[in-house]
Amino acid sequence: MATSSQDSSSSKRHFHWTNKVATEDTEASSTTPNEDDKNGRSGIKTHVSLSTPRKKKLPAAAVSIARLRSAVSSFRKSRSSLPFGLGSRVIGTLFGYRRGHVHFALQKEAGSPPAFLVELATPISGLVREMASGLVRIALECDKPKAEDRNKKGTTVVRLLEESTWRTYCNGKKCGFATRRDCGDKEWKILKAVEPISTGAGVLPAGNEVEAGPDGGELMYMRAKFERIVGSRDSEAFYMMNPDSNGTPELSIYLLRV
Repeated sequence: MATSSQDSSSSKRHFHWTNKVATEDTEASSTTPNEDDKNGRSGIKTHVSLSTPRKKKLPAAAVSIARLRSAVSSFRKSRSSLPFGLGSRVIGTLFGYRRGHVHFALQKEAGSPPAFLVELATPISGLVREMASGLVRIALECDKPKAEDRNKKGTTVVRLLEESTWRTYCNGKKCGFATRRDCGDKEWKILKAVEPISTGAGVLPAGNEVEAGPDGGELMYMRAKFERIVGSRDSEAFYMMNPDSNGTPELSIYLLRV
């Protein structure tokens, strides 16, 4: 406390001494009273302005780097929220009416929207017979974009799961084409009906949640967990995980862009 009082008194004496010197200089010179006031005010202002700190401006490169980092982080967050952000384990569901075609859906989690949904030309009854006879390998192939199309400005290569049309092969035999579908109300009701089922196959009778087929038939389904292996941006494989198959998957699905 004593030190602070001494500092304040010394600062006061310094302030009065500045005014006194300015007054003596004014009396000795031939300046007017208005000029004396201006000189005194300028001296006071200069003395006070010296104690005001100045803010340092960041260089332009640092600002650009900070903006780039924020843009990259926001882009990663937006990509993680997309339904295509599948992990190494996914849920696969095959379903279809007795006299209808096979639908295949891939979900990240049981209640999440399907990241991949295609309708195969293969009838569900034919797939059931193939699976009863042994192992089933389904390959879906699509064409790579041409070199001239890739070189065009404004053209982007879509993700493998976003391809719209596929050639279908079942155990080496060509089975027509598969078409990517949007998940409508009808498909979403079916997925919600089988959501509590982790692994299994069966029949869903027509009711409030599931509509009857075109011929009034019941809906057949098979649901299991699949191991996802990404070979490249043009190849992915999904192997059904069945604990009763001694490590050999009964169903494997391959997506290829050739």
